[in-house]
Amino acid sequence: MICPKPLKKGDKIAVISLSSGILGEPYCAHEKELGIKKLREFGLEPVFTEHALMGTDFIMKHPEARAADLKNAFLDDSVKGIITSIGGIETFRTFPYLIEDEEFINAVQTHPKFFLGFSDTTNNHFMFHRLGLQTFYGQAFMCDLADLSGDMLPYSKAQFESCFSPYHGRKITPSDVWYEERTDFSAAAVGTPPVSHKEEHGYELLQGSPVFEGELLGGCIDSMGEMLMTDNMARFGDMLKDELESCPELAEDLKHQSEITRRYNIFPTAEEWRGKILFAETSEVMPTPELLREYLDVLRAEGVFNNINGIIVGKPMNEKYYEEYKNVWREVVDNDKLPILYNVNFGHAAPRTILPYGAAAHIDAEKQEIILL
Repeated sequence: MICPKPLKKGDKIAVISLSSGILGEPYCAHEKELGIKKLREFGLEPVFTEHALMGTDFIMKHPEARAADLKNAFLDDSVKGIITSIGGIETFRTFPYLIEDEEFINAVQTHPKFFLGFSDTTNNHFMFHRLGLQTFYGQAFMCDLADLSGDMLPYSKAQFESCFSPYHGRKITPSDVWYEERTDFSAAAVGTPPVSHKEEHGYELLQGSPVFEGELLGGCIDSMGEMLMTDNMARFGDMLKDELESCPELAEDLKHQSEITRRYNIFPTAEEWRGKILFAETSEVMPTPELLREYLDVLRAEGVFNNINGIIVGKPMNEKYYEEYKNVWREVVDNDKLPILYNVNFGHAAPRTILPYGAAAHIDAEKQEIILL
């Protein structure tokens, strides 16, 4: 894989809206300012891509503009890193404008950049993995750098700081605390801490050997499932009623998301999963155990579980369905020899670590550590 250089003080960092355009809405202005301040405290210089602040309606209706922003960020030699503003549900709509653009592909491979995001950005990570660029899963501008408490959560902050040096040898251990999802994101919430809880579980080995190794590959389980399911219109119809009425193109694309994903070979083949460690976590939607089973069934049908060396599962947000999810994982994997490490701090539940795609990882459940080799 092509490995970008670690961040360093003075680097220009482009903030991009690849899925949702909420960062550009007036009611999020306080979060934008918090994120700018935090990046500057790290010694980084934030810039916003041309369309990043155009708002939710524009971003939804113009996947070609999002694609252009990403391409231009890679073509700009002054930009050293790219951070997504937040996730969403339909960044896959940028694929035709990117994968069919030889100039973009050449820019990615000859001008590698540090790229960070999570959630729906799983789609972009898999696209970059297909193009041979190592990217980083786990944090986003609004969710982490712009934390409403006024500073990043300590565990998340230490993880972001780790991006300023090579990751080799970095040890990831459980956070001592976890945080509930906020219910108030308004300007009135600035300076207030999220509700926190003492971590009672640590990393839990659900089955298999406590020690295993492999290269990291994965993302949000909702996104991975939706990449491969046919006709996601039925799944998102009620959630996106207004958006679908105002953007017929979105409705049509949701019907064919899996077709678009497969057309451009975004999802790794069964053989490409061989020897990997699947990392997977559930979204803020907090899918029911039944829906999680649907997502995992799709991965099983793709041959993922027959080829990997092990699985690390992210902590469920708010610990909802904490026990129920365990049973679903065991039952769908249906191989008690395949190691599954549960309750790891990555993904939608705060705080969040950062996982490099393609990094060789040594997992030791008894020592409660993940070491990036």
